[in-house]
Amino acid sequence: MFDVITIGTVTRDVFLSSSLFKVLRDPEHLARLGFKTGEAECFAFGSKLDVGEPLFTVGGGAANAAVTFARQGFRTAMLAKVGDDASADSVFAQLKREKITAFLPRHRKEGTGYSTILLTPGGERTILVYRGASGTLEKKEVPFSKLGARWAYIAPGEIPFSVMEEIVTRLKKAGVKIAMNPSKDYLSLKKEKLEWLFSRLDLVSVNKEEASYATGVPYGNERGIFKKFDDMVPGIALVTDGPRGAIASDGSYLYRAGVFKEKKILDRTGAGDAFGSGFVAGLMRKNDVHYALRLASANATSVVERVGGASGALAAREFSAKRWSFLNLDVEKL
Repeated sequence: MFDVITIGTVTRDVFLSSSLFKVLRDPEHLARLGFKTGEAECFAFGSKLDVGEPLFTVGGGAANAAVTFARQGFRTAMLAKVGDDASADSVFAQLKREKITAFLPRHRKEGTGYSTILLTPGGERTILVYRGASGTLEKKEVPFSKLGARWAYIAPGEIPFSVMEEIVTRLKKAGVKIAMNPSKDYLSLKKEKLEWLFSRLDLVSVNKEEASYATGVPYGNERGIFKKFDDMVPGIALVTDGPRGAIASDGSYLYRAGVFKEKKILDRTGAGDAFGSGFVAGLMRKNDVHYALRLASANATSVVERVGGASGALAAREFSAKRWSFLNLDVEKL
């Protein structure tokens, strides 16, 4: 019996940093070239660029979350599909070092998911991703008899909905509480499928843009977004809003949290995973939304101060440091 099992994606990541990676901001001209944000990460065409020492880590939503739970002292397992290759061996070895029980069915043809992250000196990054085997999980590969846990944290990626439907149904039948950080693929599901899925969640974690998309409520109508979530999700809706903090709703109250000040941002990769899994870890420990928001914010801040999607994830003893003892929090009626 585990305290928590994470389900979803895992990748082998390599981080490359260089002062020669530049961020170009020119909304007018870049938008015409297909850069929708009006920003681009650039380096000299046809040149050979010096980079810092490559850092190899394990990434992906399920893996990043699993590291948070394990470091917080919970008995943790992870289910994700990998390839039959050396990258899968490296993933397994690193998860073992974190004391995570790994269920890693292997694909004979597709490789293990792989990401190359290009980091600028300011911590901004571009991610080149090969999704590989991560989205090919089949029902027959899910070890249902071994998935006993108090909580499940799901970062589904491109796992087929039919497989996730079976997983969620069986977990709920077994009394497991389910948190999900839905991917773009899942937020784009047909309305009836998304509503079916959300109606079975104890927690959904998204950013504000995703919240607007999922609910169909305009981005600026914050209260309307949460009222819609209250209709869709029987549990807690958790919405992050970058440097402005985050808001959680239990259907009756809105809990607002600020952010901890970073010492220096080195890499924003995995910040969302750190926040969502940190919040669930806080609920598991104290079942208190304020405590959960404080742990989530501290964990996300610590993660962006290190290179790697979960390298900076806090251990339980680290969260007791004075630095994390106070966070601006507020509560109001929904």
